[in-house]
Amino acid sequence: MAPKQTRAWQRMLSGRRLDLLDPTPVDIEIEDIAHGLAFVARWNGQTVGDFPFSVAEHSLLVEEIFTRANPGIPVRWRLAALLHDAPEYVIGDMISPVKSAVGPGYGALDERLTAAIHLRFGLPALLPAAIKKEIKRADHVSAWLEAVQIAGFSRAEADRFFGAPDAAMVRGLTIRLRAPVDVRADFVARHAALLAAAS
Repeated sequence: MAPKQTRAWQRMLSGRRLDLLDPTPVDIEIEDIAHGLAFVARWNGQTVGDFPFSVAEHSLLVEEIFTRANPGIPVRWRLAALLHDAPEYVIGDMISPVKSAVGPGYGALDERLTAAIHLRFGLPALLPAAIKKEIKRADHVSAWLEAVQIAGFSRAEADRFFGAPDAAMVRGLTIRLRAPVDVRADFVARHAALLAAAS
């Protein structure tokens, strides 16, 4: 008797069945991404407040920081910034030490999902290196803000791990902890606005 095949797909609330080993753009829906990300906690949930700081909220913040840092940049790259952690709607948000322990398999899975998500929303499977670098820079600024405002880091500690941000990049930015239903709605709305502006 042949060994039982391990299931490598997940059924989404939209009814889509996403194959994690061979994801296709047609099985990706923004509502599934927004729902999943709104319920995935950053920092493994080790943040202050009555709600977790979700990956969806983080993604909205990264897109805002990316836009501040790159005024006039084409809208499609702002969309890429919003979707930079989109694969985490199915694979979760692993903190860096866990990613290191898991090894290269996590990165390969993330890359396959990212490519399918990008193609689904009209982006190149692989982003230009300069855009990827700018999104990563905005991601680090967001991580610094989160670290000092809700994750219990001192500024010196956050500077050491994430780099001290330019004051203009963080001016007026305050972390707000909100119910997942509100964050989910804002993520979908922001995605729709960027998609419309990019077309």
